[in-house]
Amino acid sequence: MANHKIEIRRRNVEKILLAAEKVFAEKGHGGTAMGDIAVEAELPRSNLHYYFSTKDELYRAVLLDLLEVWKQDALCFEMYDDPRVVLSTYIRAKMNHSRSRPHGSKVWANEIIHGAPMLGTTLDDSLYSWAKMKEAKIRQWVEDKRILAVEPSALLYMIWASTQHYADFSHQVGVLNDHRALSELQYERAVQTVTSVILRGIGLEP
Repeated sequence: MANHKIEIRRRNVEKILLAAEKVFAEKGHGGTAMGDIAVEAELPRSNLHYYFSTKDELYRAVLLDLLEVWKQDALCFEMYDDPRVVLSTYIRAKMNHSRSRPHGSKVWANEIIHGAPMLGTTLDDSLYSWAKMKEAKIRQWVEDKRILAVEPSALLYMIWASTQHYADFSHQVGVLNDHRALSELQYERAVQTVTSVILRGIGLEP
C-alpha cells in the first residue's frame, strides 16, 4: 500500500512539473497562475497545492528538476574515459532532451538571462562543482594529448549553445525549415553535424 502511494505521488509530481515547464515557458513566471498549470496538468488546483504550496516553490522545483536531468545527461563523463565516446554520448543526450523537453530549456534560459533571481545561490551550489569536474576531465585529456589544446569551459559552452539552440530557438528553426518541425531524419542529421564539428575541432574523427 505504501509503495502504491509513493508511485501515485511520483506520477503526479512528474505530471505537474512537465505541465509547469510548458506553461512557464509560454507565459513566463510572472504571467503564470497556478490555475493555468492545473488546467495543463488536467488536475484539480487543490492537487497542485498539495504538492507545491506556492507558484515560486513549483517554479524552483521545475528548474532543479531540469538541472538534475542535465546532470544525468553528463554521467557519461564518469562512465567512460574515451573523449570521443564521452562527448558523442553527451551531445546526443543533450540534443535528445532539446527535442523532448524544449519548454524546460526555455524556462532555464529565461531564468539565467535574468540573473537567476529564483535560484540564487542554489545555482552556485548545484552547478559550480559539477561543471568544474567536467572541465577537469577535459583538461586531463588535453594534458594527455588525447585532444587538441582547448579551454575546457569554452568547449562546454559550445556544446550547451549548440545543443540547446534547438530548444530555445525552436520557432526560428521551424521558420527556417519552411515552417515545419524538423523530421526524425533532419534531427538525426543535426545531431551528427554538431557532433562531427565539435569532435573535429578538438582533433578527433567522429
